[in-house]
Amino acid sequence: MNPSSIRVLVVDDFKPWHHLIATMLWKQPELRIIEDVSDGLTAVQRAQELQPDLILLDIGLPTISGLEVARRIRQCSPQSKILFISENLSPGIAEEALSTGAGGYLVKSDAANELLPAIKAVLEGKRFISSRLASHFLVATTLSTQTVHLSWMLTLILGIQ
Repeated sequence: MNPSSIRVLVVDDFKPWHHLIATMLWKQPELRIIEDVSDGLTAVQRAQELQPDLILLDIGLPTISGLEVARRIRQCSPQSKILFISENLSPGIAEEALSTGAGGYLVKSDAANELLPAIKAVLEGKRFISSRLASHFLVATTLSTQTVHLSWMLTLILGIQ
């Protein structure tokens, strides 16, 4: 992907948010907003037509939720990278958002400091979690890893399968 032509679709129904994103991205010559839309169905349609490199996607949208939008976009524009940007602080919602195939989840109140690093990570194929939620994901990953290690040890010691 040519770094001077990263095409961005912004999907959010709050107009001041569109303005903030546009202002932040305008300072980044390699990022170009190709369109912004305010509802889920239009987002899917425009993603299919435009095939953007990156989609900045809210969860709470009119017509259909951002979660469903992401699932549909995975079908019609599979190469598009998705970064959720939401007010929702629920780790469960963030996990569900990431399970759609999105590359990241950013809490809107963290966007001033984390939007550009989040975009960079997602474009590089890395996973990004807003700092406000990162500790939850670290604990969940640690617990999951410990469970796997414990199961393996029990199998070895006790012959349990």
